[in-house]
Amino acid sequence: MAQASRLVKPETQGLVHLTVLRTERLAPHWMRVTLGGGEISQFRHMGYDQWFRIFLPLGGDEGLDRLPAKANKMFGYLRYLRIPDGVRPVMRNYSVRAYRPATESTGAEIDVDFVLHGSAADGTAGPASRWAETCEPGESVVIIDEGLAFNPARGVDRVVLVADETGLPAIASICATLPADSSGLAIIEVPSAEDALDFPHPAGITVRWIVREHGIKPGSLALQALTGAALPDAPFHAYIVGEQALPTEARRHLVGERGVSKDLVSFCGYWRVGASSPTPKSQAAPAEVTA
Repeated sequence: MAQASRLVKPETQGLVHLTVLRTERLAPHWMRVTLGGGEISQFRHMGYDQWFRIFLPLGGDEGLDRLPAKANKMFGYLRYLRIPDGVRPVMRNYSVRAYRPATESTGAEIDVDFVLHGSAADGTAGPASRWAETCEPGESVVIIDEGLAFNPARGVDRVVLVADETGLPAIASICATLPADSSGLAIIEVPSAEDALDFPHPAGITVRWIVREHGIKPGSLALQALTGAALPDAPFHAYIVGEQALPTEARRHLVGERGVSKDLVSFCGYWRVGASSPTPKSQAAPAEVTA
């Protein structure tokens, strides 16, 4: 089998201005924000785990207007960093949970599911969580499409999908795009039973939910489940995302102990325990004030 590229880039990667259409609290740790309007006609849906960079206007719309055209590239990112603190939008990476094309009566829409860490009410939420909890219809955002990390050329007949909660939207979208006769295993670790958001998937894919108790490192139970799981017949396409240690250790296990070709393992560390994405000082959550 010829080696397939890890990433699939979109046709274009320009700034796409969108508007918040509505929000919905799905579960204790999940908020769905539906985007549309604006320049959504420029967005090309690719399915699978399509992801994008989103710029959140926590400093107001002025920051969105000042975004450089290639803010996701080195020189553009340096120009982005020159936007003054307090105005500069917060940049984060998210997956397309669902895309609905335009109809005669409605415009196209993109659902984005945010994992909520902390609470906006008590000041413990990070900037993206805080925005997702508090944004209102009509607010503006900007996205830059980044394409796919799940390259279907690596295989769609048999798959092994592993993630903590941060990878649930990607796995759900992958399963919505796979052929109906695909088979395999999906292992998804979540912080509570209520956060196990069911999703459509091919009948041949077994979905295994693992609820993580408080104090256990995210991703560790999913990794443990993978090491003890019966896997599909080779070859299969493995996809592992989530807390950094999960894809790193899972890839090592699959390649080193299960004999899976490294060219058939798609993996990405979405975040790392003890580290946070850079946040402008003016957009950091305020310290709790006691009377």
